[in-house]
Amino acid sequence: MKTPPLPLTPLDTATAPEGSKALVEKVQKDFRFIPNLFGVFAHSPAFLSGYMALDQAYGQSCLSPKERQVVLLAASVENACRYCTAAHSTILKNAMKAPAEMVEAIRAGRSLSDTRLEALVRLTREMVEKRGHVSAEIVEEFVAAGYGREQVLEVLLGVALKTMSNYTHHLSGVEIDPAFAPEVS
Repeated sequence: MKTPPLPLTPLDTATAPEGSKALVEKVQKDFRFIPNLFGVFAHSPAFLSGYMALDQAYGQSCLSPKERQVVLLAASVENACRYCTAAHSTILKNAMKAPAEMVEAIRAGRSLSDTRLEALVRLTREMVEKRGHVSAEIVEEFVAAGYGREQVLEVLLGVALKTMSNYTHHLSGVEIDPAFAPEVS
């Protein structure tokens, strides 16, 4: 593997700058450990704060927790982020009790049997791949699957969140945490 352009060592509650300490403590409480990627975010209090605020807003969307994770996984796969693909696969399988076949289908780019989730994945993939230039057909498929037009913006919110974390991993090359390692491919 080539050396990443921004090799930053993950920080923790003892090493994070003052502006990041409280947020790192919250991450540790929420996850029961500090994921390495959040440790990298902590180098910039503004970045960590912005990421966590965006994540909190995303959590208030009309998408269900499982649907939100599906968006995060699909965006991570499309952005070729090994770290976030492993993390969101883990969350979907363990916390959301999603079937392994569904997670593997998203990761492999195969269609899902659930037409609603398939429309969500297709919208997410196209949004990432075409940098927001989504076709009217994909939006209509999404709406026909039972989503509201305003939820396209909520998918965009998830894509924005993953753009921050996916690109941070690309830049830093931080090691994938043992908690997520079983899902690395």
